[in-house]
Amino acid sequence: MPTLTPVELATQRLLLRPMDERDTEAHYAVFSDPAVTRYWSTEPWTSIDQAVQAIARIRSAFADGSELRLGIVLRETGELIGNCALHHFVDASRRCEIGYALASAHWGKGYAGEALEALVEYGLRALDLNRIEADIDPDNVASGRVLEKLGFRKEGYMPERWIVHGKPADTVYYGLLRRYRDGG
Repeated sequence: MPTLTPVELATQRLLLRPMDERDTEAHYAVFSDPAVTRYWSTEPWTSIDQAVQAIARIRSAFADGSELRLGIVLRETGELIGNCALHHFVDASRRCEIGYALASAHWGKGYAGEALEALVEYGLRALDLNRIEADIDPDNVASGRVLEKLGFRKEGYMPERWIVHGKPADTVYYGLLRRYRDGG
């Protein structure tokens, strides 16, 4: 696992920053929304305690170097609207996975792509990653478009990899190599 240091990443409209207790209510609002969790392998949250526990896990995972999860905050208002992460690091291969969630009220405004662009660049440059992977439900077309705009390429398909809300769900694998971004 890489040595992670506290980081804030700024884009034109967003600030990506470590999450803490002040984010509890907004974090809960994101993951209690059935639209957001439609393609997740967990049910929508039903208790604010789930957000408290999740933030504690996020902070612990950062401390042990297993995950860099940053809150996505609107710079203009300071509102937390989601999060994005680099996780499941494989040091010997200089790779990891990327994950993200955005409050449904903020979909379609380019925030996911803007946040992930900053996170991907940080991962490739500051963390010296060679590869970043994503797996998404093939029905999650919007997420696939975001990844493809960032240069991720479809690499594979796995039927019934997950059980999502009690039903088998497929996965489409995406990968981004550093050389794709460096012109290779």
